Amino acid sequence: MFEYAFMRNALVISLLISLLCPLIGIFLVLRRYSMIGDALSHASLAGVAAGFLFHASPIVSAFCLTSCFGLLIEVLREKFRRYAELTLVIVMSLSVGLAITLVSSGLVHTNIDSFLFGSILTVSQEEVITVAVLAAISALTIRGLYPQLVMLSFDEDGARISGVPRRTINYIFSLLVAATISVSIRIVGILVISSLIALPVATALQFQQGFNRTMLLSILFSFLDIMAGLFLSYWIGAAPGGITAVASVLVLLVVILIREIHQSRRGGVHQ
Repeated sequence: MFEYAFMRNALVISLLISLLCPLIGIFLVLRRYSMIGDALSHASLAGVAAGFLFHASPIVSAFCLTSCFGLLIEVLREKFRRYAELTLVIVMSLSVGLAITLVSSGLVHTNIDSFLFGSILTVSQEEVITVAVLAAISALTIRGLYPQLVMLSFDEDGARISGVPRRTINYIFSLLVAATISVSIRIVGILVISSLIALPVATALQFQQGFNRTMLLSILFSFLDIMAGLFLSYWIGAAPGGITAVASVLVLLVVILIREIHQSRRGGVHQ
């Protein structure tokens, strides 16, 4: 199976994404910002279309435009503090409208279905390098800002009082989310990228461990989900994005079921 170059590329990029998405996702979930990933995934569609329009790398163009929308979300969050959901509606409306305009105008002559549904088996060597660079930058940034990000995730007001530059870190984090989404859309697709960011973290949270253990578990579940999407898409010829999303939900449901059975048995023993 891995004698083919495209499968080796798919494996490398899967490993990178399975590490990066939970690192970003755990902070989004704990801050109850998981829907931001969904909003920015729609923004990345406009970036992909713009990349094809100007004959640039669609991953790089998606990162650039998604970063702009990510910063816009942070600006609008300051304006709509009491109505935070309006921020996502505004960004999604603008980004989807821009994407539809570019695609339907006939200016983009390339099929973007592979980015909508994911096409990990067609990833090129150049795309692997691009993903590796963006993933490395994101991981190093998270490591450098780790204490501040953890503090902001659990007590944003307390972090501000403690002198943490909340606004600056939020802007940087928005860029990290944009980078994560941009490098992941080739694997799972724009339509289901939010599942890879949030669901492995949701599964790991069922074990009720500390922050660091939850992060490690979310990386493990992310790896399992992506590997399921990779192998099954190769064998049955389906889009890997859909399989990865379904696998993420099934793993979460299995973990919840096992936890409920375990708790019911413990309750019966104590009685």
